[in-house]
Amino acid sequence: MDPLCLIIDGKKVPTTRCFEVLNPATEKVAGLAPLGTPDHLEDAIRAARIAYKSWREETERKRQTACKKIAQKLESHAEELAQLLTAEQGKPLNGMGSRWEVGGAVAWTEYTSTLTLPAKVLQDGPPGRVELHRKPIGVVGSITPWNYPLLIAVWHIIPAILAGNTVVIKPSPYTPLTTLRAVELMNEVLPRGVVNCVSGDDDLGPILSSHPAIDKIVFTGSIPTGKHIYSSAASTMKRLTLELGGNDAGIVLADVNPKEIAESLFWGAFLNSGQTCAALKRLYVHDDVYEDLCEELVRFARKMPMGIGTDESVMLGPVQNLRQYKIVNRLVEEAKEAGGRVLLGANPQTSDTKKKGFFYPVTLIADVSDGIRLVDNEQFGPALPIIRYRDIEDAIRRANASDNGLGGSVWGRDLVEARRVASKLECGSVWINRHGMIQPNAPFGGVKQSGIGVEFGQEGLFANTDIQVVFL
Repeated sequence: MDPLCLIIDGKKVPTTRCFEVLNPATEKVAGLAPLGTPDHLEDAIRAARIAYKSWREETERKRQTACKKIAQKLESHAEELAQLLTAEQGKPLNGMGSRWEVGGAVAWTEYTSTLTLPAKVLQDGPPGRVELHRKPIGVVGSITPWNYPLLIAVWHIIPAILAGNTVVIKPSPYTPLTTLRAVELMNEVLPRGVVNCVSGDDDLGPILSSHPAIDKIVFTGSIPTGKHIYSSAASTMKRLTLELGGNDAGIVLADVNPKEIAESLFWGAFLNSGQTCAALKRLYVHDDVYEDLCEELVRFARKMPMGIGTDESVMLGPVQNLRQYKIVNRLVEEAKEAGGRVLLGANPQTSDTKKKGFFYPVTLIADVSDGIRLVDNEQFGPALPIIRYRDIEDAIRRANASDNGLGGSVWGRDLVEARRVASKLECGSVWINRHGMIQPNAPFGGVKQSGIGVEFGQEGLFANTDIQVVFL
């Protein structure tokens, strides 16, 4: 098994050492990744710095065309990327798995390539003309997580280079393979040094976020890591886009038909086996429909096959790594000890019965409340606490009693009431009768400790620029 290479200054750069990337469904080696060093990172930053001088001077049309060519490259290698993604991340090929993620990366790239940065006239007349121009920032450092390694890499890279910046990306050591291959493909259509990729251990992240030659950091991941990046970026006053953790609340109103919403609720919570920042992570259900909804959720969840992602019939994969598997299991066990009623799951493999793979069963826990960690913390796995409420204002208060504020949802037939409740939720995105359905033309970001800034759409492109006001 030959290791992949780093991508620096348009070239494939081998390393003297590599590291194994495990398939979380089999615990076998999915591939070998190059172990980049601080020196490699310096080389990548230097290459991006040099490339920036000419890339920022290219016309917007040329940069749009380059992004369109990237979309075509990714699409022409879609099955290769999907297979690699399933091997290292564990998600299934089908359903909303690897093929869906690759398709999303292509669609996001295609849409973003159509955006522009026109000058805005603020004043035109006595005493003069005032224009607002958006200029590239410089070299963007990107740090990506392991749950959607290709899609999030595209979210970071494409708007940055469209705006005239260059990029150095460091993928998660759990899932570097697809990103390395995707950046290699990008370099077939981009000038050298515009996008560079250095894989390695987590020690590279702080170097990137504090480096004086990095002008912006874009990071998707946990709140604790986001805080470290925020702190390390302060000395150089870097621009930041941080999309951090969520503990999204859903509120189910009393007028719903449980059978009609069970499927959408399930996928809102268990997309990517719950390993989605904006997944539904705690569900508040009105007492009038509580038991019926629990029953319908169990009925639908029992149908969902979980297994090795290369099995074309599988819809759910494993937790991506052992560390996260243990976190999910610990939170569920604490909920059970606190009196939670297990509706489904919560019976992970034991040392006596364990097969290969970090498979945690789809788990529904009823009769829990705020104050236990499964409700108060982000579980980031296939376990959903279901909380009973009677007064809607109390449910809103409890939903908002969190340091997180990424997403939320309201479920009900009376859309006037649903919109009223939605308007009171303290989160960056709110959905009515669905959850987590982000799209490339709608800005996405968190409030409170769930992040700084937004991605996607025109506003996401603006986040990759500095403003220059011209007075004529």
